[in-house]
Amino acid sequence: MGLIKLKNIKVYAYHGCLVEEKKIGSDYRVDLKIKADLSKSALSDRLGDTVDYVHLNHIVKEEMAIRSKLLEHAAERILVRILKELPLVDKATIDVSKINPPIGGNVEMVTISRTKKR
Repeated sequence: MGLIKLKNIKVYAYHGCLVEEKKIGSDYRVDLKIKADLSKSALSDRLGDTVDYVHLNHIVKEEMAIRSKLLEHAAERILVRILKELPLVDKATIDVSKINPPIGGNVEMVTISRTKKR
């Protein structure tokens, strides 16, 4: 087994329950951790034998562009697509963070974490 980590994927999106969030948008940070069998690609040196992190990044960007009221919903869509489109992935963990959330205080970010496995 092995891990592939994508850290600090930066996205501008329009998630949230407030009307202002729908209009103005916010900065988001997405972190992914993918567990997969990387032994074949370690020997073959072929992209087709591994989990392509370009594909992972593409899924994150596409799904984050679809508005959700809740970060949990956006994270779930990302996890479902990863497991559907990348058969080598055994387990995926995602952290979705809203930077500087509008919650009436000085808060750097709020983060939700979700994990899905086959």
